[in-house]
Amino acid sequence: MIGLPALEADLARQMSLIGFGGADWTRPRAHPRGHVYDVVIVGGGQSGLAAAFGLLRERVSNILIIDESPEGLEGPWESYARMITLRTPKTLNPIDFGVPALTYRAWWEAQHGAAGWDAVDKIARGDWMDYLRWYRRVLALPVRNDTRLTLIEPLGNGLHRLHLDGQEPLLARKVILATGIQGGGEWHTPAMIRDALPRSLYAHTSEAIDYAALAGKRIGILGGGASAFDNANHALALGVAEAHVFIRRKILPRINPIRFMERVGFTGRYPALSDAEKYAVMASFLGHNQPPTNDTFERAASWPGFDLHLGSPWNAVEQRNGQVRVITPQEHHDFDFVVLSTGLISDPGLRPELAQVAPHIARWADRFIPPASEANALIDAHPYLGPGFELTPRTPQDAAKLHGLFAFNYSALISLGLSASALSGLQTALPRLIRGVTDQLFLDDGEALIADLIAYDETEFLGQWPRQEAAA
Repeated sequence: MIGLPALEADLARQMSLIGFGGADWTRPRAHPRGHVYDVVIVGGGQSGLAAAFGLLRERVSNILIIDESPEGLEGPWESYARMITLRTPKTLNPIDFGVPALTYRAWWEAQHGAAGWDAVDKIARGDWMDYLRWYRRVLALPVRNDTRLTLIEPLGNGLHRLHLDGQEPLLARKVILATGIQGGGEWHTPAMIRDALPRSLYAHTSEAIDYAALAGKRIGILGGGASAFDNANHALALGVAEAHVFIRRKILPRINPIRFMERVGFTGRYPALSDAEKYAVMASFLGHNQPPTNDTFERAASWPGFDLHLGSPWNAVEQRNGQVRVITPQEHHDFDFVVLSTGLISDPGLRPELAQVAPHIARWADRFIPPASEANALIDAHPYLGPGFELTPRTPQDAAKLHGLFAFNYSALISLGLSASALSGLQTALPRLIRGVTDQLFLDDGEALIADLIAYDETEFLGQWPRQEAAA
């Protein structure tokens, strides 16, 4: 245990050793309506912070991160993430770019020692958030909090105006949407729930839920993925009397394909697959509910008020005397409140900030037609991204409106695999994103840069022959 000040001194030396810093190479843009950023990153969670560091490593410092949350509360870790520990192996190094002193392990051992690290099974959720706060501070990343993007307006000439809620717009050449799991679409609420119940009687697991106010009550949870068990355990720990989890399948999900993908290189090499192979892989992947970790399941199942209903889809729900009646094929149950662990839908058309560009964005349905028996509407709605996470146009005429827009959120899943918003994929996805953004910045000014190179005449070599002293 060396303490954070000593680690930070070591980090400063390592950054110097790898040549971090130096003058930007990008060409400044001027605009009568204000400063033009080379890159604005929307989202200050782990993906947005790491993208900013990656750009700084490439000497692109005219950047800004914006996040709608207050400082220190970015991302899901202090809001709707209710697991006790992360589900990913502690040995992953997703956002350090190979700088040893910037790793989570280095940060942990500086405070708790090597023996403390050996004792860690999985990373505690709160500890991961504390690490992200340290990461932001020690790298001095430019983040503006309490800033919500409402609309991206293409201006032409490679610029976008970013409209903000209650603030003056920003101008940017490139925009990275590091907007997390929900940032490529919306959380899914089945119409059966939405049409039958008032909002006071249900919530999605992605929302803030005051479980303490439900102390002594009975709740029903729809869905068999990991978040269902996270929420059951969290609710019971806060005094909820009973938490019932309902799963459509007759057996619990047991396979987590992410573990296989981590082991054999799918996380890094997936983009090399053909479209047909990607479609088949992701159809299989989406067919698995991510199971809870074994410790999460055991913790939830140990509560006296926990119950699990297998083979029990919800056929209907209705409001009765201020409660929710859930009707399954076997029976009915009455609850004071219901929680939906029903996942999300990725579709750019669902994002209000993309209203002006969504009609021009290519979806998978525009680029690949699977055999009819294999068609998957969830896959088809995803944006069809380029190799650097760039949005691609439906037609050549749409290209100008989309140039400079990058989707580094969960909607990249089909095109680029486990990458943005998945800790398992960030290590290999981040260099791909940074290359895509910086290549665009360079090529946008390529003609001028080439002309400058051809005209370059700054003298470097000063030697003469015959040498002057010899001639004398």
